[in-house]
Amino acid sequence: MVDKNLIELYENSFKYNWDLQGLSDYSEKKTLYYKDLAREIARIHILLSEAQVKKGDKVALIGKNNIPWCVTYLAVLTYGAVIVPILQDFHADSIQHIVNHSESKLMFASTQIWDSLDEDYLPAIRGVFSINSFKFSCLYEQKGERLSAIVESLDNKMAEKYPNGFTADDIKYAKVDNSELVLINYTSGTTGFSKGVMLSANNLAGNITHAHYLKLLFRGQNIVSFLPLAHAYGCAFEFLYSLTEGSHTTLLGKAPSPKILAEAFAEIKPHLIISVPLVIEKIYKKSILPKIEKPAIKMALKIPIVRDQIYAKIRKGMMEGLGGNFHEVIIGGAALNGEVEAFLHKIKFPFTVGYGMTECAPLVSYDHNYDFIPTSCGKVLDNIMEVRIDSEDPYNVVGEIQVRGENVMMGYYKNEEATKAAFTEDGWLKTGDLGTIDKDYRIFIRGRSKTMLLGPSGQNIFPEEIESKLNNMPFVLESLVVERNGKLVALTHPDYETMDAAHVDQEMLPAIMEQNRQNLNKMLSNYENISAIQIYPSEFEKTPKKSIKRYLYDN
Repeated sequence: MVDKNLIELYENSFKYNWDLQGLSDYSEKKTLYYKDLAREIARIHILLSEAQVKKGDKVALIGKNNIPWCVTYLAVLTYGAVIVPILQDFHADSIQHIVNHSESKLMFASTQIWDSLDEDYLPAIRGVFSINSFKFSCLYEQKGERLSAIVESLDNKMAEKYPNGFTADDIKYAKVDNSELVLINYTSGTTGFSKGVMLSANNLAGNITHAHYLKLLFRGQNIVSFLPLAHAYGCAFEFLYSLTEGSHTTLLGKAPSPKILAEAFAEIKPHLIISVPLVIEKIYKKSILPKIEKPAIKMALKIPIVRDQIYAKIRKGMMEGLGGNFHEVIIGGAALNGEVEAFLHKIKFPFTVGYGMTECAPLVSYDHNYDFIPTSCGKVLDNIMEVRIDSEDPYNVVGEIQVRGENVMMGYYKNEEATKAAFTEDGWLKTGDLGTIDKDYRIFIRGRSKTMLLGPSGQNIFPEEIESKLNNMPFVLESLVVERNGKLVALTHPDYETMDAAHVDQEMLPAIMEQNRQNLNKMLSNYENISAIQIYPSEFEKTPKKSIKRYLYDN
């Protein structure tokens, strides 16, 4: 058990950092200090109490990243109830299923999302509150409930409870043991089956306290949050950890296009950047690759002294484009393209690749950028997690990565069969990822066990590795390697934007892709050869981590 209590981490942080900036909304240009956050949490505690929410009751939360979303999350947690954050990208049917399956009693939602749902399919929900602003209007209440009246009386109730104003001494949160369930996080993976991951206070505290140990941020420093907070990765480090450190989180609140990110980073100058591979890969492909592919630059890169100068200039440009004030970019959530990773390492860009999963809340392994080994995803967390490879020779022979430790989930909510299948008989979590480890327990991932294909003589084929090479070829935006009638086929979505900029006619696509196929096969073993490239007209459907939902394209 982790020695720091999760709820006490927030009690202590709000008191100690009372006069510091806590959360900002970039779009709304609104900032709340830690004292403001504590006060708003107290208001929601009154709402939950007046609504007769009991310790352990489930409360659903769905909407875009904004300050009310964050405050509601922390209020439910510190009240002693169980938060059920739901990704706003989910289809209405999926949202309704999750709310019902989780047995949520109340829901906090944006008005737009609530309008897309059907209350008749949510029989157990007693009431719904808007999180569009701190004016927590009641969007819906069951017959006989008095939730609207409770919302209207909140200011008066606050004045009655704290007649001299709310102070740091008034922060007294529920007693929640680290062994208790505090969060049910419904996955949105590449396999299509959403399960409710039960996470304890200990699981969250394990991630948060290890981030403290790693010194990822310091008191008063800035971070920009642009990943979906309903997902474990962004939530753990851009939000939950940051607010226990006394750091200042700015919520982007809009789609993280390169232009919007550049503007936000230039203004905020974050000290740490948490990213998914897609963001970094776009910067490389759109801004860097066109420059280094020029004949003159290619020639210059062959001269060591000039090459170092070019690399230094590219590194400086990238760092300035990301605000110029950060010590590290942490990339996780999906595999980073191998060519991009190799280039970033070559130019000495301060980045690292971590590994985790929702079932570990989410962190499993990590290295600081100065210890990072290319093609790895860090060492398993010291003194908190363990790793093993289901292989006779884990250092050389690929096998399933299995983990256990403080961060590992309690199981899947109301799904004993899936929980049992997720663990080995001796209690290790089966990640479903394939890889090896080195003597320092640094993890090297090769692919997903569910996506691995077998060659004609039983050879292991990892589609992700082939896709990584294909994605760096001319006019390929993204690809997916699948098996069709015993042969490997690459589904490819072209980079139409780059084609237009280069004045390449779309009628040339079949010939271009055939040339890509031939060049790709020269880089592969015979049993990995691609028999055909099929042009896919639209972008592949993805999870919030920007991983392709492979199951949709298996047939």
